[in-house]
Order: sequence, then C-alpha cells, then structure tokens
Amino acid sequence: MERTTGRSTITQRLILTAGSRVLAVETDVDWRERDTLLKAAWALDVHAEHSTGEIQFGHVERPTHENTAREAAMREMWAHRWIHVGEHGWGVALAGDSTYGYDVSRRTRADAGTTTTVRLSLLRAAHSPDPHADRGEHHFRHTVRPGAGIGEAIGEGYALNLPLRPGAPAPAGAPLVAVDHPDVVVEAVKLADDRSGDVVVRLYESRGGRARTRLTAGFTVTGACETDLLEETLAVRPHSGDAVALTLRPFQILTIRLARGGGTADSGTPGSRTAGSRATSSRTARAGDVRG
Repeated sequence: MERTTGRSTITQRLILTAGSRVLAVETDVDWRERDTLLKAAWALDVHAEHSTGEIQFGHVERPTHENTAREAAMREMWAHRWIHVGEHGWGVALAGDSTYGYDVSRRTRADAGTTTTVRLSLLRAAHSPDPHADRGEHHFRHTVRPGAGIGEAIGEGYALNLPLRPGAPAPAGAPLVAVDHPDVVVEAVKLADDRSGDVVVRLYESRGGRARTRLTAGFTVTGACETDLLEETLAVRPHSGDAVALTLRPFQILTIRLARGGGTADSGTPGSRTAGSRATSSRTARAGDVRG
C-alpha cells in the first residue's frame, strides 16, 4: 500500500507467513514534514482497562481511561519492544523494532462494543532544537499478534528484535542452557570476562510473580555461583549434576556463573581456573533458543 501525507510518501507491506499467528507490517517513509507527528494507529476490538508496556526486565500497566488528572496527562507513554492490550481471556500484542512512544484511547461503538486504539509514534518534525530532525528515509517493522497474552507478547518482542540468524549446520544436541519454567527468560549467555572459560547466564522472572526453575546446562558443570554485573561472586549456588535450582522473586534478575568440566571441582567456586580458553564476544540469546 502506498500513501502520501503532505510532502511525504509512505509505503507499507503486510506480510502473512504460512502457518504463522502474526501479521508483520513493514513501513518505509520518506519524511519531509515540519511541526508534524506521524503515528501508526491500530483500532482493536478489545475492551482493555489498561495497556501493558515492556520495560527492561519487566513491564508496567497503565490505565486506558482518563478518570483523574494524572491519567488525562498520560498522553504519551513508552514501551521497549512490545505493548499488550486485552480483556479477560483475550488480547492483542504489538511489537516494534525501533520506536518506543505510544498512546492508548478507548471508545464505545454504536453496537455497544468497545474499540481500544493503540497509536505508535514513528516520526516527528519539530523545528527546535533541530529543524531537520527525522528528515529523510526511514524503515520500521511491527508485528501484530491477536489472541495473545503477556507471555506471547514477550515472545514476539524477542522474535522481532532478535530474529534467528542463518549459520553453518551444527550437530544436533542439547541446548547450551535451558530453564523449565515458562515465566523465566534467559536474556544472555556469554563467556566470563576473565577468560576462565566459565559460562555466565543472565535470566529474569518476566510475569511479575514468583517462580522456581532449574537452570540446566548442555555441558559438564563443576561449580555454580551467583554474581553481580561485574561477574564478582555474591554467593555459591549448589548444583545437582549439570542443573542449578533457582527461586526468583517478581521481576528478579539473576546472573549465574557456571564452571565447566575440566576445572577445579573441589573448590566449588567458578573462576578459579587458570587455563586460558580464549574469551569471545558476548552472545545474547532469544528465550526461545535456550529454553529448549
């Protein structure tokens, strides 16, 4: 579809992949406006009391009505990778790859049904401080998934922003790491910065509740500990074989360091080896890649 607004042109492609539950929308804009804000509006047949927007390692609920002065002032809100609006038992997830502002409004139709409209902010053309802000060509990609809950919204955010990348064929085997609770998301898997060969796993509870899970490695584990963001040990974690039992509070973030086989199993503390396996760059993993 091609549209024009003012001096600008907009081209959109609607993509339905065979067997997919998701509608993908690719938008190319040649933006030439001044003092104008461009939004993509989605009018959804949903009676949503609130919208849910992702923040880092969690999400925030915001009302869709304007019953108070504070709610009326919430004209522009923010979300990282996804927005969810829903009613009991049914909802819609919107995921984006580059923009973060949005607003939500609700109206009653003539048939007494409710339409919840989500508008995503794409481009602006303010004359200050930069009169040429956002001028030129832009590309956006969004996905819409009907019948989605918060879990599906989280999955769509990862799928759109961290898509699978083609690579050389690899032998089949167990995943590098896996967790057995759907509310726990593995955010990153990397080698330790000290070049010890230890594997560092960062995960978090994604739904706002308590969760117990087992972190299982696809390699021999000789020690496990919880670390801070600098990968300094906070507490030694017991492990059973190649698995570590974890209990997470709502939205809690944990960084677990796993010592691989061939190290000093007697010490039980990762990071004590001196063998120099070379460190590689950090590898961020989609939750779906590592849950198995």
